Amino acid sequence: MTDQTADAPRIARTRHALRRRSLTVAASEKLTPHMIRLTLQGADLHDFTSTAPDDHMKLILQGDGDSPQMRDYTPRRFSASELVVDVVDHPGGPAADWARDAAVGDSITIGGPRGSQRIEGDIAHWLLIGDETALPAIGRWIEELPDGARVTSIVGVPDATDEQTLDTAADWQAHWLHRPLKQATDPAPYLAALDAMTVPPRTFVWVAAEAQVARAIRTHLLDNGHDKQWIKASGYWVAGQADASDKAIGD
Repeated sequence: MTDQTADAPRIARTRHALRRRSLTVAASEKLTPHMIRLTLQGADLHDFTSTAPDDHMKLILQGDGDSPQMRDYTPRRFSASELVVDVVDHPGGPAADWARDAAVGDSITIGGPRGSQRIEGDIAHWLLIGDETALPAIGRWIEELPDGARVTSIVGVPDATDEQTLDTAADWQAHWLHRPLKQATDPAPYLAALDAMTVPPRTFVWVAAEAQVARAIRTHLLDNGHDKQWIKASGYWVAGQADASDKAIGD
């Protein structure tokens, strides 16, 4: 799939000061049938830092018990005064339940990001693969790429109404895979999409989905000759396990 090269991309790791920030919901919208977009504001954002599109922070949710529940989410877009967070709307998730009912003026605490991992190097083409949970990171990635950068996305969503339009200067080719949420643990649509395309040399592949799906995609790429140094795969969630992930598959 891609040439084996000595000058593989590198991961530049940066640590950020870990702190909690108290924010307020400034706006809430149903971006698509299965995605809620929240705009958060507050003075605590003045030094908020996120330097990689797949950074994650904690939404800290006050539940019925003594201990809060925490869930990982991508900083979709941010400034010194505003933070945008996209939340997949699915039944049974504490963050989704909170986001569904969130109203302007409601309070929320966030933590992090703890750090960033930027992928750097002579990358000719980006291939971003994921499901709904990865779409905020993929969307941010595509929007932040510079003019002329080549990027292809393969994203699984329930149907055409869940596709998103992105404003980007990059040369972007989108492939949307339609399947019900209950089939999000099936890697077959992603593997079929990969088999139907030619991956150019010097392509960095970023994958994030259910852990077994991400692992299957990575294995498929390796079996077809893609250099493991040109792949980063993460399990953003684990089927049947609440608040579980596998953020470093193959590392």
